[in-house]
Amino acid sequence: MVAARITVNGKEAPIAPSAPHTTVLDFLRERGLTGTKEGCAEGECGACSVLVARPGVNKPTDWVPVNACLVPVAALDGQEVVTSEGLATVQAPGTPPALHPVQEEMAVRGGSQCGYCTPGFICSMAGEYYRPDRCAHPDPDPGAAAGGDSGDGGDAEHGPNGFDLHALSGNLCRCTGYRPIRDAAFAVGAPADEDPLAQRRDQAPPAPVATEYRQDDRAFVRRDTLAETLRLLRERPDAVVVAGSTDWGVEVNIRSRRADCVVAVDRLPEMRELRVGDDRVEIGAALTLTEIERRLDGTVPLLAQLFPQFASRLIRNGATLGGNLGTGSPIGDSPPVLLALEATLVLADADGEREVPLAEYFTGYRQSVRRPGELIRAVRVPLPLSPVTAFHKIAKRRFDDISSVAVAFALDVDGGIVRKARIGLGGVAATPVRALATEAALEGRPWTAATAEAAARVLRGEGTPMDDHRASSLYRSAMLGQSLLKLYAQTTEAVPS
Repeated sequence: MVAARITVNGKEAPIAPSAPHTTVLDFLRERGLTGTKEGCAEGECGACSVLVARPGVNKPTDWVPVNACLVPVAALDGQEVVTSEGLATVQAPGTPPALHPVQEEMAVRGGSQCGYCTPGFICSMAGEYYRPDRCAHPDPDPGAAAGGDSGDGGDAEHGPNGFDLHALSGNLCRCTGYRPIRDAAFAVGAPADEDPLAQRRDQAPPAPVATEYRQDDRAFVRRDTLAETLRLLRERPDAVVVAGSTDWGVEVNIRSRRADCVVAVDRLPEMRELRVGDDRVEIGAALTLTEIERRLDGTVPLLAQLFPQFASRLIRNGATLGGNLGTGSPIGDSPPVLLALEATLVLADADGEREVPLAEYFTGYRQSVRRPGELIRAVRVPLPLSPVTAFHKIAKRRFDDISSVAVAFALDVDGGIVRKARIGLGGVAATPVRALATEAALEGRPWTAATAEAAARVLRGEGTPMDDHRASSLYRSAMLGQSLLKLYAQTTEAVPS
């Protein structure tokens, strides 16, 4: 294998002598690119965000913002990275550096005070600036601001230029305030035809490369194929498997965890497929949540409700369903949704594959039926889908927060009767669980206020909620019942008194 290298702002650089656990953030700062900052080291603040060239959805390449504080630099072997400094220098080759249009708008509109978080905002904004399907929105009602719209051609979260403010949901500012940052985001136009980063989108992204980066008896490894990876995991069942590193990166930074062997699966083609068939949707476990969201484009409405509430856009640009399920966390956001969808997991090892219902996957706190050396290759969602669905996430913040309680509903209501009910719960037991008693209380009964109220009383008793710093057990139980009443109110007209 060739020596591990990374292209930063158009220039190739060796990864050595960095340690295998070194983050992209530390790698860049050690080389003088100090615009990339460490704020939280957990992927919460976005001060570290950089752009990475990734396989595109609407074009061959997308410029994707990621948290540099979480990603090992070895994971970007052979890849292309652009920092806030690179945005300013690549726009006009052969001429003195000029501000990028995003930087220009942030400057003239007062979007920076202390400036600590600004480079991260710039990179996240640049990712949205270069989104190929971003387009201007006509202003249907210029005076609609009082009704909740922005009054400038968009709404509260989307600008007249098509800029989606959710692109900045993982960036935290403590001093400027968000209004001038929002103004800058809504002021940027379309990239110029001669913009090199815009032109780069029409070329293929860097191909995955096999990596075996070693130092001091520790290694970061990426194989070419799933079969090779599974053979390696059989030899090294102690290896840590990573995709986006959004969970492992926190362990490395906050808890100083180190692994003798880290195995990357994020670029394996066998784990990056998405197929919609007649009887099921199959989602590769190494596709990022952003890729799934954009490729499905609402095909699975319950997943479409989940994605905007799952962490932040920066995290979703790296996080995967395989990783969220693989950690076995009882407060992960995807398991309740996938339980309600009756999803199954395709588990693969060196001997072959097996399919396991998600309802049988979790066996205890952060424990599952997955064997040593076994990977989640794909998630399968059966079709047809139940027409009445909802995902309710109860948390202290609207976005970018951990659930106190998460509830997912999937109901078939025909002729006013609940023919089928599937309810997934998170945050109320040692594992994500199905609300089996509540499902039984709904099925075969009319979808009425009386049925919803009776089933809500059952739902309040599901699971074994506990008291912790996020919520009390009584609050969690109350929210379970309230979520079903909310579903009924959202899906039916009020019954006349």
